Amino acid sequence: MSRKISAYWLCQIGGWSSLIIIYTFFYLSLGLRREPHFFQTLVIDALTGLAVTHLMRFLIIKINFLKYTLERQIIYILITTLGFSLMYSFLCVYLEDAFQITPSKLEKYGLLDRTIITSIGNFLFLIIWNLIYFTYHYVVKSRQEQLDKIQLQSVVKELELKTIKAHINPHFIFNALNSIRALVDENPQRARQAITELSNILRSSMQAEKVETAPLSRELNIVKDYLALEHIRFEDRLQVEFDIKENTLTQPVPPMMLQTLVENAIKHGISKKIEGGIIRIISHFKDNQHQLIVKNTGHLNGSYNPYGFGLYSTESRLKLLYGEKARFEIRNNSDNMVEAIVTMPATI
Repeated sequence: MSRKISAYWLCQIGGWSSLIIIYTFFYLSLGLRREPHFFQTLVIDALTGLAVTHLMRFLIIKINFLKYTLERQIIYILITTLGFSLMYSFLCVYLEDAFQITPSKLEKYGLLDRTIITSIGNFLFLIIWNLIYFTYHYVVKSRQEQLDKIQLQSVVKELELKTIKAHINPHFIFNALNSIRALVDENPQRARQAITELSNILRSSMQAEKVETAPLSRELNIVKDYLALEHIRFEDRLQVEFDIKENTLTQPVPPMMLQTLVENAIKHGISKKIEGGIIRIISHFKDNQHQLIVKNTGHLNGSYNPYGFGLYSTESRLKLLYGEKARFEIRNNSDNMVEAIVTMPATI
């Protein structure tokens, strides 16, 4: 079975063959002084150049120049090119003497002088070869790093979203089902509505992994269904207030993020107080950025873990989607409430 020639050898053979063709073209077309052994010398120089550059490539791979800083790479390339240009020149001069095909204009010089003279031109050849070689590998390495980074981010995002989907609080589902069971006889119509609300939440969680962002309006609908179910359990202990600027409804937000923050507020705030409390959801623009705020009655203290799954996943997803352009913080405010603040780039 035939083996495919690598790109490296195609470039090597093509490059040195092109050198022979170019030199031959200028030699024949410009009417230069005829050299009796011009073609023999040219072929030997090209074959020697191919062998020397291949040896130089072996050394570059062995030492792995690409792992060093750019400054050190430049130094190593210059030193390597200088050394191999002297080797290249010496081999060419030696072979020309061995085959007795020394160019007439260099016959008066000795072996050492001819090596030094020809090494100047050969240095230029090899530095061009190295520039092409390193540029190619820089481009390949850069593209591979970008591809690896994108793939890694994609995997991380997928895992984050799948984890979030799997983390839909099982206690909430059990509580919702118990509440619905209690309503079946007492208020069948409300029970049917509650089943619809629960199915909407579960459907949204299943779809969360398919998209990176969703319109705020859709996320608000999920939160309203969630709060409606929680209101069955908490009744008058749970009060909800919305302060949503209409021009923010189309803003993209990470799916299920707002629901996670609201769930966190109920779990660590409202449910801890006998008298219950308020959940206040705010969405507005501030300093040309979209700001989402979830406030709840309560107070941050030592028993509260600000780095639980819900908040950690929120912060991680914001970093993955927006990098340093997004911020997340949770704090006590002057109204004796805890507020979770998400600041994201606005799409206007």
